[in-house]
Amino acid sequence: MSDTPDAAVEGMVTMQERVVNLINQLNMPLIEVSLVVGRHIAGLSRSLDAHIEASGQAFSERITAPWPIEESSQGDVSATFDLEKVFKIIDEDRMDILSTLIRVTLVEIEATLAEGLLALRPWEALSRAQLSRAQGPGQLFSPLEIPEDW
Repeated sequence: MSDTPDAAVEGMVTMQERVVNLINQLNMPLIEVSLVVGRHIAGLSRSLDAHIEASGQAFSERITAPWPIEESSQGDVSATFDLEKVFKIIDEDRMDILSTLIRVTLVEIEATLAEGLLALRPWEALSRAQLSRAQGPGQLFSPLEIPEDW
């Protein structure tokens, strides 16, 4: 994908369109999208860290670290969630479909590690912002809210 800037942009757009369509089609809950995106980012980050260590190449913090989320404080949210219950309720099949779509698309568009991370960082920021507002387990299973201009 990184042969030309146009190819990189086109690949990112392809990835974005596919992920938006699938999440909307499957009505995917926030927690499931967050887990899938988190797993992919963790894997890509480990590979990029190994590359950085081997090559000494430097990358922008925009690629290597989660983006800050800007949320208005809603006061002290001290909700506790039973994580075991949450993990029993998630739909692994639906998560596998999203994970496969992301993996196949990254391969198809020939994304570099950095490009793959850049494609997923907006999703991470969106889901983290929505997770930060969750005040109960029910909100974790509400569909991910994708902005109109996404």
